[in-house]
Amino acid sequence: MNIHIGDEKIGGGVYSVEELKTQAPQHIELSQRVPGTYGRAFDVASWYEARKKQADAAADLRPTHMKVEAADEFQACIPWGQLGSAAFLYEQDGAPLKKGFPIRLYVPDGSSECLNVKSVVHVWFLYDESLGEEATYGFKNTFSPEQLRKK
Repeated sequence: MNIHIGDEKIGGGVYSVEELKTQAPQHIELSQRVPGTYGRAFDVASWYEARKKQADAAADLRPTHMKVEAADEFQACIPWGQLGSAAFLYEQDGAPLKKGFPIRLYVPDGSSECLNVKSVVHVWFLYDESLGEEATYGFKNTFSPEQLRKK
């Protein structure tokens, strides 16, 4: 399963977990940041910086938020200031994730445990101060016209 990356400033694309791992310069044992967890993860901030450098973007460019969406349509929009210790878990016991596949976001400094999103399939880097300083999260509420007519 691939992960879609959206970034209006430095470009996006569709990547495999292997490609994301290769892009990331800092890999950690997740238990170093999140006690009671284990597995290999890559640091969100250093991964963003590596992507920015590859795109030859301005050194002072910083997103205001990162938004993620899971395979089950759960979403979280997290202010950049809460992502200092954030990491994407990609492997446990030397194998891809069984729970949370393809990658799972952990935000140890976040304002809610709901920011630890499993099965992330979309990541957006946003540059919009109007989104505020509070994290938001929840399921998408999408209905087809047929579903609305039935109600």
